[in-house]
Amino acid sequence: MTTLAQRKRQLVATELTEAALQLLALRGFDAVTVDEIATTAGVSKRTFFRYFASKEDVVVQFLAGMGADMRAGLAARPAGERPSEALLHTVSVPLAVCDDHAERALPVVRLILRTPALLARFLEHQARWREELTEELAARLGRDPGTDLYPRLAAGMALAAFDAVLHRWSEGEGEGVEDPGGLIKEAFAVLAPALDSV
Repeated sequence: MTTLAQRKRQLVATELTEAALQLLALRGFDAVTVDEIATTAGVSKRTFFRYFASKEDVVVQFLAGMGADMRAGLAARPAGERPSEALLHTVSVPLAVCDDHAERALPVVRLILRTPALLARFLEHQARWREELTEELAARLGRDPGTDLYPRLAAGMALAAFDAVLHRWSEGEGEGVEDPGGLIKEAFAVLAPALDSV
């Protein structure tokens, strides 16, 4: 059970994250200061730095949750499922969240992909996600990722599809914004024969 102090801490972190992501997406990464984020969230600058080392770290925290969701999603898939099905569901988890909250998520995705410092951190996270998915996939299939290329290649293919969908989704405007769920299915239709040929 969480204590009252832990719940309060989580509430403040959530408020800071929401305020930061909204301001950064609206005005751009360089135009927003930590002071403005703290003021918008109704806390002091000192309180902000108790939770985050920088405004960049707020976005990085948002990304960290995506990776944890994907690994948990893959671990929860049925044991006998084809690799393409398991990996499609795995990368669909964060895309479904983005789609369900598109009005908030789409500006954040655009911010990450269009800000060099944030894009670099995003790519670092993707490298970590690839390692985690490689380990999980290898365990599911009873294969050694140290000697067998398949788990790493399959994880990389799934994340390449995820990345391609985020880029395509972020490029749309107004009615031209495509459904990320449909895009990821389209991508996996291309990948499935290679993923399942093991």
